[in-house]
Amino acid sequence: MAKKQKKSKQKVISREQALLRKHKATFLLNDKENDAVNIYCKKYKIANKSKFMREAVMRVVMEQFLDDYPTLFGKRDLDRLISD
Repeated sequence: MAKKQKKSKQKVISREQALLRKHKATFLLNDKENDAVNIYCKKYKIANKSKFMREAVMRVVMEQFLDDYPTLFGKRDLDRLISD
């Protein structure tokens, strides 16, 4: 006879709560890096540098996750990360 599985007591949170940014990450740029970012943002009319930097970093992270897919995450976990 099969054993009854215990109910998971994971806390269910809303999508808005899951996407709330509460962890701060900061980094410094040298003068040439800062100038390059400023020129790029002006040329391509990027008004929100914070959003631009966050998206650029996350793009690299997600590409690496995709490259490491078979060993780093299961398909279900990776699909959940990408769809959020």
